[in-house]
Amino acid sequence: MRKEITELAVKKLETGERITDSHIKGFIVRCLPSGEISFGYQFTNAAGARKWMGIGLHGNVTVKEARDLAKRYAGQVAAHEDPAAELKTEKARGTNTVDHVLDAYLEIHGPEMRGAHAIKLNLAKHVRPVLGSKIIYDVTRGDVMNLVDNIGKKYPRMAAIVHAYLRAAFNFWMLRDEDFKTPIIRGMVKDKTKICNRVLTPDELRDIWRALETIEHVPACFPAYVKVLFLTACRRCEVAHMHTREIDGSKWTIPATRYKTKVDHIVPLIPAIKKLLPKTFGFVFSSDGGKTALDGFGKPKDELDAKIAEIRRREKRPAMPAWTFHDLRRTARTLLAELKVDRDTAERCLGHAIGGIEAHYNHHKYHQEKIEALTKLADHVERMTRSAAARPSPRSRLRVVAG
Repeated sequence: MRKEITELAVKKLETGERITDSHIKGFIVRCLPSGEISFGYQFTNAAGARKWMGIGLHGNVTVKEARDLAKRYAGQVAAHEDPAAELKTEKARGTNTVDHVLDAYLEIHGPEMRGAHAIKLNLAKHVRPVLGSKIIYDVTRGDVMNLVDNIGKKYPRMAAIVHAYLRAAFNFWMLRDEDFKTPIIRGMVKDKTKICNRVLTPDELRDIWRALETIEHVPACFPAYVKVLFLTACRRCEVAHMHTREIDGSKWTIPATRYKTKVDHIVPLIPAIKKLLPKTFGFVFSSDGGKTALDGFGKPKDELDAKIAEIRRREKRPAMPAWTFHDLRRTARTLLAELKVDRDTAERCLGHAIGGIEAHYNHHKYHQEKIEALTKLADHVERMTRSAAARPSPRSRLRVVAG
């Protein structure tokens, strides 16, 4: 039936009946089997395809509101536009926020990424609070530059890392959404990473151990965590995510799924290490009884640095130069060399990939050799850090030189 759609005409509709408006081509109202009255707009797009756009149910929208919307759609069709496509884009704009893109990226690629947990944490800390709610199509080059510049003021290295994460996520989305063009271009961030060669001195290791004995306002497991980090020569997240299911007696196997080389890495739990491990089930280093792994290392590290600074001020010694947790791994490897541990064993203690022809022919596990090497390291550290008296005071050093 073709006639003007009015409130009166709508009220008279019976189940299965419909009215096509006599003034606005394509504007339709129909009575559904449920008895509800539905408004819609039907048109043919430029490609010759018939399309239907629902406008809403009577009661949610009035006849006038439905007519105004149908008139708007008719105007778009007259201008050779596709209102259905535009509506789809408009809905996509409301859905496709930066948070949505990051969620999709992590869901698909997270399981295959090394350090996925750290990536999630860094995106949650640095990106989501700033850009998370922003529509992906509205993110500008300036938004990205402001983000990395602000991160770089406090964490220079992290600016480049976050930039790389964001670039990967945006490229991922650009492959799936032809309407999105990434605002990230080459040269936006210059990685200021320097060659890492910081090796901690005996004095610095002593100060770290002393500070760990009296540190406050950190998770209870944190002091043991730092010591195990050094004595195993492992990476930060590898130790932080240690789980009791990975421990078999005096052997800890870091599974390939969370190890850099994608190969299981076996760490002997020598007595000096084993006695430091908290008695728990689940994640070994945890603040909630093993349910979740230790994370958020920034504040505990700041507390540790503050305690070291306090010790040095009290003893009228210069401030300790900046250091990172990864310096512990490098220091451990250096000490293994100083302790005459052979290169093959030392490299396997660190879990480094062995390349070349040896990787094909030498399948020895070096377990006993690693036990002996890590025991040497632990004994050496014990001698160095046994007491504050092990480190001569500045005045006693002067006496030694004068003598």
